[in-house]
Amino acid sequence: MQGVIKSYDPGTGDGIILCDTDLAEYDLAAGSLTGSPFRMLRQGQRVIFDLDGAGRATALRLGSEVDMGTPGFGPPPEV
Repeated sequence: MQGVIKSYDPGTGDGIILCDTDLAEYDLAAGSLTGSPFRMLRQGQRVIFDLDGAGRATALRLGSEVDMGTPGFGPPPEV
């Protein structure tokens, strides 16, 4: 799944991701940054994530406009 960080508290590790496709909000699972390239998150940061069995966001990965298929952000035209 793909989305943006809505909020993140670096002290507690609590946070919310807003899903791009349906605007659903997902809480971050405990340890969701473990093994990821992130040490902390910032509001508005694009991420790709999975959901755990309880419906919480986990396994965060880097996202970009191109990765997420955002209209207007496709691969550059070939010349």
